[in-house]
Amino acid sequence: MQPKQWIIEHIRQAFRDTEHPGDAFLQGSREGCEPGKSVAPFIGVADWTGLDPAILDANCDALSFFSEGGFRYFLPAYLIADLEDRLQTADPVFHITNGFSDKVIKIPAGQRVYEKTIGKSAFVNPRRYGAMTWYDHVRCRLSIFTREESGAIVAYLEYKRGADPHGINAEEIGAALDSFWRERAANGPTHQTIRQHLEQEAEYLRDIGSESGSG
Repeated sequence: MQPKQWIIEHIRQAFRDTEHPGDAFLQGSREGCEPGKSVAPFIGVADWTGLDPAILDANCDALSFFSEGGFRYFLPAYLIADLEDRLQTADPVFHITNGFSDKVIKIPAGQRVYEKTIGKSAFVNPRRYGAMTWYDHVRCRLSIFTREESGAIVAYLEYKRGADPHGINAEEIGAALDSFWRERAANGPTHQTIRQHLEQEAEYLRDIGSESGSG
């Protein structure tokens, strides 16, 4: 297990080139007023490194309501605050491990005890999303992270698992590492790949615009 300070610096370096998605694109869900209220404190924040952990903790629900871009940009602030033991409520581990393992809970109701599966194989909401499971959903949402960012997340998760003598989240962390994060850290697109793509797209659009103008 790597020292805590090494992991903090790893996170800073891995996310130093991560672009802010723009204030208009920070909020994911538009259902009800809670998402907007949760994300509002992050509007106008152009540098995640300057966020007070007290703000992160007071707005822990934002991790559920950020857009993919917002989640990617502000997650490192939560990870570092957690490593520095400055979070009381926010739980970044949950948001990067939930959906990779199953749990069965027993719920008594009426004359029966129902067994409900939550996690990996549970459906999100069949009426809206058909056959999508939480495993499908979480893999899609977390695919926003580059190879470098994923490597830092792997280091964070391995530290969290090793530092917990009671192994409270060991199963969830292990499943997430084995099912997604390690492979992403080894083979995911790099920052450079994304930059090259954006540069090529910009060149293409300039050329298309030039041809349209000359025509």
